[in-house]
This record gives sequence, structure tokens and C-alpha cells, in this order.
Amino acid sequence: MTSEIPFSPLPLDQSDVRYLHGPDSTVQDGVPTGSITELEWNASSVYPGTSRRVWVYVPAQYDPGEPASLIVFQDGEWYLDPDGEVRGAVVLDNLIHRGDLPVTIAVFVDPGVFADRTDPDERKNRNAEYDAFDERYITFLVEEILPEVTGRWSITDDPARRGVCGGSSGGNCAFTAAWLRPDVFGRVICSLSSFAQMPGGNPYPALIPVSPRKPLRVFMQAGHRDLGWNEPEGNWLAENLRVAAALAEAEYDVRLVLGDGGHSPNHLGVLLPDALRWVFRAAEPAES
Repeated sequence: MTSEIPFSPLPLDQSDVRYLHGPDSTVQDGVPTGSITELEWNASSVYPGTSRRVWVYVPAQYDPGEPASLIVFQDGEWYLDPDGEVRGAVVLDNLIHRGDLPVTIAVFVDPGVFADRTDPDERKNRNAEYDAFDERYITFLVEEILPEVTGRWSITDDPARRGVCGGSSGGNCAFTAAWLRPDVFGRVICSLSSFAQMPGGNPYPALIPVSPRKPLRVFMQAGHRDLGWNEPEGNWLAENLRVAAALAEAEYDVRLVLGDGGHSPNHLGVLLPDALRWVFRAAEPAES
């Protein structure tokens, strides 16, 4: 089936670009609002000494007798903010109400901070958690955060109905979590991912082609004017393109949306409704 897209002229300036949010990203009359529960986590064994806030969105349509789908957002407060760029709960309200998504519980997780440190930079544990290529963060989710959620709400164990989402360092964090534990998360949304600043370098362009294909569906967003876009090293655009190409060549179910603008969550926020619809879509029927 052919999809027709209305004509829109390209801006001449690729740097100073802002995408406009669609109706799925705005509060709509008659759409029931899900509840949001705030939790604190101050006793991490994976990241000792850190504290963080976690928000759990539960749609109005949730039925404890029917296990819900799940999506976990990194940088939780930014992605939950109804006046921000992403507006995660607003989008979920609209898509679930219309039947574009199944009933889905969302967990918005902030990066950890060290409360006992006074230097603002030393307090942040975000890059240590998000940019690392190891199992610490996915272990933190599986052993610490998700049990707190599944102990209160009924959530499916099916990885095809469980997604993970993030942008910038949170983008490669989301990808790494699913790459290392596809039995936990089978769906990924990653935006402007900071593969270029992973300690030891970006492992994925070389790793993806030589690894057995994992049951992942990956939505990627990259920006023409992302950090270092015209530099030979530290080029965030190039590293995202390399990961997307490796996934495509390895025959993954991957979709790359390349936009204008710089290192901003704006484009992901505008794309989030379509990204959620795409990663959680039903499997296409097999060809006869």
C-alpha cells in the first residue's frame, strides 16, 4: 500500500530547525488521563551511593487481570514533562485511547546522582550509567527498578511487548540494554545516540555483523547537524549512521529517520507517536 506524504519544502538552514508537534503530542478533549506514581530509589547495589526518582505511568484503561505492555524511558523527568519536547504520558494517553497502542505502562527513570557530593558535575552519574558498554544498567533495571513496578502492576514478560527508549546518552543506553538482554526488551527507540562518546569507542558497527541476529525492532532518529557532524572524530551523526547501516545489512527490522537541526530532543518528541506505533506494530503476515 502506498503512503502519500504532503509536500513540505526543505529549510535552507539545516541547523536552526524546529519541528512542530502533532495532535498526538497535545492534550485532547475526551481522552482519559493515566495516573502517575512517583517513586524514589536510594538503595542501589549496582550504583551504590546514588539516588534517583522514578515515575510510573499507568493508563486509565489498565486492567490488573490483563498484563500490560511496557516501555522504559531514560532521563525520566525530561521525557515525562507535559510541556517539554517529548511529552511521553500525553502521547501514551492519546495512542492508547485510540487503540493505536495496547494498554502500556511506562516507567520514566532518572539517572542517578550522588547526594553526598557538592560539585554539580561530580554529583551526576548519568554518563557513567548511560554510555558504558556493560551489563550494569540493564542489571539495575531488571533487578532493582522493574521488580518495584511489577510488584504493583501486572506487566507482560513478552519482550516483543516491552520497549526501551532514550535520547543522546540515553539513546545508546537504551540500545545497549536491549542488545545485551533481548529477552527483556525486544523494542528500541533511540535518538541522537551518543555512540561517539562510549568509553573505548562505538562497538556496534563491528559487533552487529558478526553476532547472531537478535529479536529486536529498532527505531532510530539522527540529526544532520548533531554534535561533530562535520568532524573526523567524535561525529555523532556518522556513528548513528554506521549503527543503522550495520543493522540494515544484518537484516534487522530497523527504521532510521534523519532530520535537520542540532542536538535537541525536539525531533524525537515530534516522532514519538509514530515511533511507538511502528515498534509495537503487529507482525506482518507471512508471504504466501
